[in-house]
Amino acid sequence: MPAESPRVRDLAEQDLLDRIFPHLPVGSRTLVPPGDDAAVVTAPDGRVVVTCDVLVEDVHFRRAWSSGDDVGRRAAMQNLADVAAMGARPTALVVGLVVPGDTPVSWVEGLARGLGAACRPLDVGVVGGDLSSGPVLVVSVTAHGDLEGRPAVRRTGARPGDVVALAGRCGWSGAGWALLKAGRADVDAEVVAAYLAPEPPVAAGPAAARAGATAMLDLSDGLLRDGRRLARASGVTLDLGALADVLADDAARLRPVAAALNVPVEDWLLAGGEDHGLLATFPPGAALPDGFRPLGVVRERSEELVLVDGRPPRTGSPGWDHFGA
Repeated sequence: MPAESPRVRDLAEQDLLDRIFPHLPVGSRTLVPPGDDAAVVTAPDGRVVVTCDVLVEDVHFRRAWSSGDDVGRRAAMQNLADVAAMGARPTALVVGLVVPGDTPVSWVEGLARGLGAACRPLDVGVVGGDLSSGPVLVVSVTAHGDLEGRPAVRRTGARPGDVVALAGRCGWSGAGWALLKAGRADVDAEVVAAYLAPEPPVAAGPAAARAGATAMLDLSDGLLRDGRRLARASGVTLDLGALADVLADDAARLRPVAAALNVPVEDWLLAGGEDHGLLATFPPGAALPDGFRPLGVVRERSEELVLVDGRPPRTGSPGWDHFGA
């Protein structure tokens, strides 16, 4: 049996940092790595894409469900997806970590491993941050990206006639969360893993920008809520096809899970958040980049921001919202 991990309170700050840094990639864009007061990262384009997300224990994750590796991967991926949604290539992360003193050091090392596992294949450096003690675990990640000479792809550019398309999974993370909440993780380990450690299509963001995407966002709060955000920003309506057709693969994969929990699979397809797929619009006739599938078409603005099969959507939830329905 392996020896019990020491607790964070048993180590000096530098000792804990010495256990964290070996797991973190530097990335080829990093000129000055961790060790000085700040890192230095190249920005050849002259513009820097910046985004930040915070994960709070028992709000965004539970240690009873998630390993440190899971939380590290998730914290990285949700930020990398935001950079990709602007059409940019992610280059570097900075991580702020608040840790209660009784946290096992092995959990913190796992967090660092998860960050590294998410970033290393994408040549993204984890180049610094801050470490503090506190009453609850908090992971704050700031991500940087490079537009590589392209205009940023915003939410405001969709126009009537554009094709609506999606890269990545839809509904899996919401279904995984539902299984964990119901104590039924044994029903489908792969779907549970999609919630614990999502794998967004980060490379699809720059590919969409190169293909002429007119608008794009990260599906963090569900297809319906985020689709409405894109439609509102662009002053249009998104007219999606029947979910069983346009999201056929996801619907088929999640149907046994839905049956086990007696939940309509459409609720997860429309309102399940945290898959971090990329919802984008493309000019009519444009070739969709690899990984994107067509979902529908952009229409002139109507009373409904999102239509499904020509009708207002019906679902038990409009999607995730931190402060309300």
